[in-house]
Amino acid sequence: MELTFNSICTFPLSSDIFTLAVHGTSPVVALGLASGHVQLQRLPALPSSPTPKAKANTASTNGHGTIETAWRTHRHKGSCRSLGFSTSYEQLFSAGTDGIVKAAATETGQVSGKIAIPSDLNGELDSPTLLHALSPQNLLLATDSSALHIYDLRTNSTFAEAKPQQTHHPHYDYISSITPLTPSETSTSGYSRLWFSTGGSTTAVTDIRKGVVFESGDFEEELFSTTATSETNRERVIAGGEKGVLRMWEGALEGLIEGKETKLTIEKGESLDVMCPVPESMSEGDTIAVGLGDGTVSFAQTSHQRLGVAGKIRHDEVEGVMALGFDPDGRLITGGGSTVKVWEKNIEASSVDEEDSDDQERPGKLNGIPRDGSRENEDDESEDDSSEEEKPKRKKRKRNKTKDRGKGNHIMAFNGLD
Repeated sequence: MELTFNSICTFPLSSDIFTLAVHGTSPVVALGLASGHVQLQRLPALPSSPTPKAKANTASTNGHGTIETAWRTHRHKGSCRSLGFSTSYEQLFSAGTDGIVKAAATETGQVSGKIAIPSDLNGELDSPTLLHALSPQNLLLATDSSALHIYDLRTNSTFAEAKPQQTHHPHYDYISSITPLTPSETSTSGYSRLWFSTGGSTTAVTDIRKGVVFESGDFEEELFSTTATSETNRERVIAGGEKGVLRMWEGALEGLIEGKETKLTIEKGESLDVMCPVPESMSEGDTIAVGLGDGTVSFAQTSHQRLGVAGKIRHDEVEGVMALGFDPDGRLITGGGSTVKVWEKNIEASSVDEEDSDDQERPGKLNGIPRDGSRENEDDESEDDSSEEEKPKRKKRKRNKTKDRGKGNHIMAFNGLD
């Protein structure tokens, strides 16, 4: 079955997007930009929204509403490279190339704490690449130097004194992606101890207590993205890189150790920069969404019975897809260049071609909110427009200055929803 989506909203940004994080229980998405800005967007909940909390945020009945900017702030002096919600979704963590990790209240954006990232072995700034909330107590942070720091959030220490509880080095190059593996049946916490990662041209699995438990050989291509799926209690880990090929291992750690690799070509020669699972309710099996360097998103079925590409959409003609995710209502959110798009599954899948769906989308429009950012939530650090932005591009991780190419609109209208 072909899986297709219609673009229902285009949201222009004031700077290139580097990362996004989707709330797990409410239609909320956080955006991290190359300019160092972080902003929180609220999407209108659908009438069939699975959570009462999401329904309470609905702007009007029958799914009518707008995307609203709840808050926006200049959080980092350098680019914001990674965002992640706490396990309770009450806090939003951000990490920037200024060497700072900040925790803020999801509802207000008010900073509640911050950590200085340890310097690398040469005593120089070690910029972050990724962060994840491991559990209510622990935060995982990956860096350019291949360090994988684990912080205990219960530690009562000042900003200057905060140190990681553990540090591992699963790769020789910067950590480009990391994915939690399913907790074992004997787990008492319900949170994963094993994390699958890519760095340079290798994969690894790290036990947050014991350290690195698996390191692969050299795949002779730079790897950028990972995810995991499960089928009949059999977990599958997946990695993608610069050659446009998915590498999959059945049985997770066991499959990696035994070298049981399956390959699926998505687009030869195009980098697979980001990926995430498609909700089970929207696909027939272990389907994942893969964001490519050519600006497209491919939907790949990864089970042995249905191995192949099940559909494709285009986010942008020029810019690659840097971030993507699904909200609780099943809408796909893609980010690349200076735009974010919201997509809705096409129930009639096959009758609408891509050009027709593009004609149906509505660009974000202002609705009484000034373009000068007067609704912005000023951070505890003074805003400095002279801070250097880096081009959000995973391949070779180039650090070029970019110019603001869009005027950030703060309230968007959905196509057919107003």
